[in-house]
Amino acid sequence: MSLEPAVSWCLLIFLVQIHSSSQMSSQSAEPGGGKAEVPKEKDFKTPGLRGIQTTTLFRAVNPELFIKPNKPMMVFGLLTISLCVGYLGYLHAATENTQDLYEAVDSDGTSYMRRKTSKWD
Repeated sequence: MSLEPAVSWCLLIFLVQIHSSSQMSSQSAEPGGGKAEVPKEKDFKTPGLRGIQTTTLFRAVNPELFIKPNKPMMVFGLLTISLCVGYLGYLHAATENTQDLYEAVDSDGTSYMRRKTSKWD
């Protein structure tokens, strides 16, 4: 079991807390008597995790958190994986049905059909 996802989530939560606490401290530092400045366009928060300042290492380890979802690629991947699983199921069913049978004879002289078995079984 890998601890990488747990560490990634802990780091993400830590970064979100740092980001939100830095915003709170910058808001509380405004002078009380003056007019509030109109925020510039670059000061608006970007939705999701893309707006959080993170390290390059964190972005490299967790790219799925920062890359915009691509619906056609998801459909292609789901279709490909489904076809692969279906093909493996087909191969499994085909090998079960083609196990060689041969006619065996008992010591009594009666014959019956028996599957070929390996010496390793």
